Amino acid sequence: MDEGREVWAPDPNDGYKLGRIKDIKSDAITVQPLNPNEKPIIAGYDQVFPCEEYRDKDVDDNCALMFLNEATLLNNLRLRYMKNAIYTYVANILIAINPYMELQKLYSKDTIKAYMGRSLGSMPPHVFAIADKGYRDMKVLKESQSIIVSGESGAGKTESTKYILKYLTECWGTHAGPIEQRIVESNPLLEAFGNAKTMRNNNSSRFGKFVEIHFDAKFQVCGGHISHYLLEKSRICVQNEEERNYHIFYRLCAGAPANLRQQLRLTSPDQFHYLRRGCTQYFCRKETEKSLNQNQKSQQFLKRGCLRDITIDDVSDFQLTDVAMTHMGITNEEKFSIYSIIAGVLHLGNITFEDPQDDTTGGCQVTSESTESLKLTSHLLGCDEEGLRESLVSRIMQTSHGTRRGSAIMVPLKMSEAQNARDALAKAVYARLFDYIVSRVNQSLPFTSSKSYIGVLDIAGFEYFQMNSFEQFCINYCNEKLQQFFNERILKEEQALYEKEGLKVKKIHYVDNQDCIDLIEGKGVGIFDILDEENKLPRPATEHFTAEVHKKNKDHYRLSIPRKSKLKMHREIRDDEGFLIRHFAGAVCYHTGQFIEKNNDALHTSLEVLVLKSKSQLLKQIFDTGDQQTTGQVQGKLNFISVGNKFRSQLSLLMEKLRSTGTSFIRCIKPNSKMIDHLFEGTQILTQLQCSGMPSVLDLMHQGFPSRTQFAELYAMYKHYMPPNIARLDPRLFCKALFKALGLNENDFKFGLTKVFFRPGKFAEFDQIMKSDPEHLALLIQKVQKWLLQMRWRKCQWCALSVIKLKNKIEYRKRFFTTIQSCIRTWRLKREYGPRIKCMTKIRMLHQQLEPMQRLAGQLKKDKEQAQAKVAALIGEMNVMIDKIQKTKHVSQSEIDRFYDNLMRMMDGTLLRLQEMVNEERVAEEQEKLRKIQDEMEKERKKKEEEERTRRAEEEKKRQEEEERRRKEEEKRRREEEERRQKAELEERRKKEEEMRKKMEEEEKVHAEVMKKQREIEEAARLLQQQRMEQERKDRELALRLAAEDQSLVEDPSRYDYSVSRRRTVHNKAPGQRILPLPSGNMNLFNSSPQLNSQMMIQQQSSPIYGQPPSAMTSPLTPGNDFAAFDPFGKQKFADLSKWQYAELRDTINTSCDVELLEACRQEFQRRLRVYNEWRMKNKKANDPFDHGAPESVMEMALPDDFALIERLSNANSASNNANQLNPFVAGKVTGAQVEEQRYFRIPFSRPVDPFQPNNVVTGWWLAHFDGKWIARQMEIYPNRPAVLLVAGVDDMKMCEMTLPQTGLTVKQNAEILEQEFEQEWNRNGGAAMLQVRRNQVSSKYLQMKLGVVRN
Repeated sequence: MDEGREVWAPDPNDGYKLGRIKDIKSDAITVQPLNPNEKPIIAGYDQVFPCEEYRDKDVDDNCALMFLNEATLLNNLRLRYMKNAIYTYVANILIAINPYMELQKLYSKDTIKAYMGRSLGSMPPHVFAIADKGYRDMKVLKESQSIIVSGESGAGKTESTKYILKYLTECWGTHAGPIEQRIVESNPLLEAFGNAKTMRNNNSSRFGKFVEIHFDAKFQVCGGHISHYLLEKSRICVQNEEERNYHIFYRLCAGAPANLRQQLRLTSPDQFHYLRRGCTQYFCRKETEKSLNQNQKSQQFLKRGCLRDITIDDVSDFQLTDVAMTHMGITNEEKFSIYSIIAGVLHLGNITFEDPQDDTTGGCQVTSESTESLKLTSHLLGCDEEGLRESLVSRIMQTSHGTRRGSAIMVPLKMSEAQNARDALAKAVYARLFDYIVSRVNQSLPFTSSKSYIGVLDIAGFEYFQMNSFEQFCINYCNEKLQQFFNERILKEEQALYEKEGLKVKKIHYVDNQDCIDLIEGKGVGIFDILDEENKLPRPATEHFTAEVHKKNKDHYRLSIPRKSKLKMHREIRDDEGFLIRHFAGAVCYHTGQFIEKNNDALHTSLEVLVLKSKSQLLKQIFDTGDQQTTGQVQGKLNFISVGNKFRSQLSLLMEKLRSTGTSFIRCIKPNSKMIDHLFEGTQILTQLQCSGMPSVLDLMHQGFPSRTQFAELYAMYKHYMPPNIARLDPRLFCKALFKALGLNENDFKFGLTKVFFRPGKFAEFDQIMKSDPEHLALLIQKVQKWLLQMRWRKCQWCALSVIKLKNKIEYRKRFFTTIQSCIRTWRLKREYGPRIKCMTKIRMLHQQLEPMQRLAGQLKKDKEQAQAKVAALIGEMNVMIDKIQKTKHVSQSEIDRFYDNLMRMMDGTLLRLQEMVNEERVAEEQEKLRKIQDEMEKERKKKEEEERTRRAEEEKKRQEEEERRRKEEEKRRREEEERRQKAELEERRKKEEEMRKKMEEEEKVHAEVMKKQREIEEAARLLQQQRMEQERKDRELALRLAAEDQSLVEDPSRYDYSVSRRRTVHNKAPGQRILPLPSGNMNLFNSSPQLNSQMMIQQQSSPIYGQPPSAMTSPLTPGNDFAAFDPFGKQKFADLSKWQYAELRDTINTSCDVELLEACRQEFQRRLRVYNEWRMKNKKANDPFDHGAPESVMEMALPDDFALIERLSNANSASNNANQLNPFVAGKVTGAQVEEQRYFRIPFSRPVDPFQPNNVVTGWWLAHFDGKWIARQMEIYPNRPAVLLVAGVDDMKMCEMTLPQTGLTVKQNAEILEQEFEQEWNRNGGAAMLQVRRNQVSSKYLQMKLGVVRN
């Protein structure tokens, strides 16, 4: 599938394994490993990641990879580790893998010189580069810096710290003289007293330290200071079988001179109680092993031989420790006192106790066998022998019985209490001695002239054992605080800065562990406060303390009872014997048996008084704190000094220091649990990367800018390289000119409001270009000047062009304004003068009818003047009317018609009168002739009467024609008025519809806001659920690692929870498929959403037919009850289609005629496509825009999967289309199936041609044909290359996966087109021929009908 692309799939052994996608489902992907003999892997989408094109190529910075995810990070680390490249960057964070071997020249002086002054990224990754970056940041930003070295035990934190100190002192401490040497030698000195061999690390730091290297005003080393935290005191008295006590004990026994050993009465380690219960072998090399005497070797050493480690040698390291103390200013007498105290602690452990046979007081006594040890201890510690004996077996209690001070009572101690008192004294003496060593180191490193410092934090990493006590609790609390600081500094503050600078970087979600910190340090209800309150009780009890912790934090998610641990042995612990805390790295079960004892740092008063009266000035000095309250008792109660409260205070000060400084991070990784070289345990390393927050950093760096600098700082940094005409530019313009001249890719940097930001590694490239040779710099200056000229010339051109365009626009508008004014004036004049002009035209036409009247008047003989006067009067009346019409502005049409009718009546009357006068005169003349020729007269009269009738008929006809013309004009006028009225009604209706549309949009907006809030709530719940599932996964992986070390069992989560985490998805295991280990989950997490249950949980089905594909079924499909396919539109249910393979769904869609089954299959098919495309988009290449199946405009306006809203919008849009008859497609029937409505759309799009040149875009048209709500055809038309044609059933992986309502195309204006328009473009680009070739593969029923394909 998907052209056989290679992906990384999760693997329980290697972390991730390479394979190819075999099948996709809505919530899982099936991956076939490249080895065909291996079983397929079924995993969730968030577990599968795309592979690099060149998977065997490694890079220095993981951000340089095309795909940024934890799988490619793990593979890159694997490739580099196998090449002995132990350092790798993730942006500005250094990942360091412990090589467990010596790498030649990796830390030589030549290497130090090579990294000095070089920008981060310009050289291969190295711890020296981080140290140099810290120094340069301190120098440029005028701010102290901190380097946090973190990782679990055995990851190499201590070694990284030593190399950082070595680099800083050798580069900038040469003038400091002995201070430089003391800073370097302080590490092995503190390691001797504070490091020990554990099961996971041969040189494990059992304390935390923050080493400050102070610099003066010239940024040269001027001193240092060391703060230490939480020495593991319990190790002094007891160790595990394969672990050792602190190195100094073994170095004294192995490397001290014979006379010193004789004075201290030191022999082999197995002769001392505080050493024999652990490992008693020495670390030696072959040459030093030969120098050991037989009495120095323990029985275990003789049996097994010595231990080997490239960095530890107990014989030679004693001399290094001794010399280091000398360099710290410790005299020989003080050194002897220190060695005496150490030997005294060993001999103190050999003192044993027994119950006396004849004693009834309930006390104990020192055994006779221990008398020699008691004597040696008192001698070495400078104490009175009897006083020591008495103080170990009894304690002083003060009472008040009426007197001021009361009386002192000696209370005998039981044997167990005496042993505890002995151990408490040993731990107190050694802890105070360690404090003294640190103080002497600090005294030798004065920093009075300090202006700033670089601090290096090396503190114990996250710890988890079978038995976890108070020390592990404090260490893990510290790591919780450091993890929170990492999240704040790298993720939270980084994203806040992006938002403030307006970079528009997508928000990254991460797990906030503040709730876990509150559980530990919360006021009143925190575990530390509860423990302190318990210590203050007269009779503190572990059971009561544990019960209070559970009671006061009953419903806290991070706290649980031991029997809920994933490790089987922890289930045997009672609820009042321990508690389980879900830390950021996984759940740890703590045994509270010694919490109360270990939280009290005070001694019995009798023991304190004893050591304060010691003859040893050193012992007396380290216990004499000057605080009188620590040496007294109040009314018989034991004094109490809270270790937890002290550690909290120290940690608060440390966090304040870290927050006030710039920060760099080094994440140390332990490659394997066997502590051997070239063994890469992928799963273990992946867990460490996840716990250190690297996946979240990768998500942020995928689109982030880890390097940044102020415009002014960048300007000041390179100002002196530039000539004056460029150097005087504004800092922002200076930076812009610089970047443009260099031709930097715009994707590699971005300008904020006050800073310029760089992609990972790009600032180093920029800095390297700037600091290149002078010739190159001269060319660069020429480029800058050229760019400035070009930019200014472009500005002038742009301004001139803008002015010309504005002038042309003004002329253009002026021309059309003149035309508009002319038309409006013409219309107004026509409306005002049209009726009058028309009437005047008619009146002037009447002048033609006056000629017959004048001829008649001229024929008269008797009344000729009178007749002519009447005609003249009629002419004058016409002129008066014309003049009146001309001069009167507002004359109505009815008045004009009335004037015209009166004039016509006057003309008719005058004409008749003239005719009568002519007739009368003719009659008078003819009467005389009639007498003569009566017949001729009669004949003439009849002739005239006939003429008169003819004339009158003609006049009547003309009058009727005029009336008909007037009637038609009146009808035309009424028709025009009716059209205007109808248009006004249409406009009114359009306005009402527009108001209704706006009202609906407002309602939809309100609904969308409600849905947005609901989605935010659901997203928050989803994130919380995802975090808890991730926590479950970490808990299980932690338990698996612990079980692998101790050969114990991890409880099978399927016994308690049948849900399947999406983080470890295993769905319906097919024959031959591999099942990944699953974390157990809380069933309550899945009860909130039934739809979520259907996606997140898969239950076992008993029916053999249930959920099987068609090929496996022998009976018709029947609806399932438990895991039914959800149909948001049809509300239909079918068997579990999520179990079908992708190809089977495709075949069913192409061949089935069952409408309901077809719809369900289409929905499942589209759901898978959408989830798969979301996965592809999430895992796209860095800086590469994702190529969707639809244009960005469609993806941006795509509606959410809110089926009710989509259905509502779809129905409303369909009703609107039916009302306006926009798409009158009449559905027909094809083999009994109803053909859906066919709709066609066309929208423009633009996308970058090259992802690294976002301004270079290509535009075109995107056309889509939807068969119902599913896409059937898709076409992309480009101007200069062939169109891309896609058909459903063949090209589904490349097509739009959304339904029509989800795309929002139906509500996009001018997006819908007619069928003939789409078909015209389709056929013009060769679509018809393509359909004929693929006719048997198309899935659209409409296209099948059109192509004549009938499926049964």
